[in-house]
Order: sequence, then structure tokens, then C-alpha cells
Amino acid sequence: MTDAVTRADELLKEHRQSIDRLDAILVYTLGERFKHTQAVGKLKAEYDLPPSDPAREAKQIERLEDLARLADLDPEFAKEFLNFIIDEVIRHHKKHQE
Repeated sequence: MTDAVTRADELLKEHRQSIDRLDAILVYTLGERFKHTQAVGKLKAEYDLPPSDPAREAKQIERLEDLARLADLDPEFAKEFLNFIIDEVIRHHKKHQE
């Protein structure tokens, strides 16, 4: 029984290490994404463009749902996640226009 518990502990540790690496990738990826969306927000403010682009947002949500299906991820979760990001980006864009 001890061998099984030890093996389970080892597997748990490996999974957690992978999760920690993936969390770091997500954070750095989001940071990079927001650098670009900040640049877009500045351009929109400079050229007096609206902070939101509903047609692009709808297209991006559809694209992400397709990617989620391919990745075996719940498309509804992916949609909610992208909507959260889009809301944050629009908030940033509005700040640039103040």
C-alpha cells in the first residue's frame, strides 16, 4: 500500500509542476496580449475610433469556441474567458480616450 501512496504522491507532484508551468505561461501570454491591446487602445484614441468593435469581438469569440472544441475544452468556458478579457481590454481602451 505504501508503494501505491508513494507513486500517487509522485504523480500528483508531476501534475502540479506541470500546472505551475502552465499557469506561468498563461500569465506571461496574457501580459503579452495586453501589451498589444494597449497599443491598439492608444491607436484607437489617437484616431478617435470606438473602443469596442462588436463585429471583431463576435468573430473572435466564434474562433475561440472552435479552438476550444479542438483542444477538448468547454467552448462555453472559453467564451466566458474571452468575454472577460474583452471587457478588460475595452475598459483599458476607454481609459486611453479620457
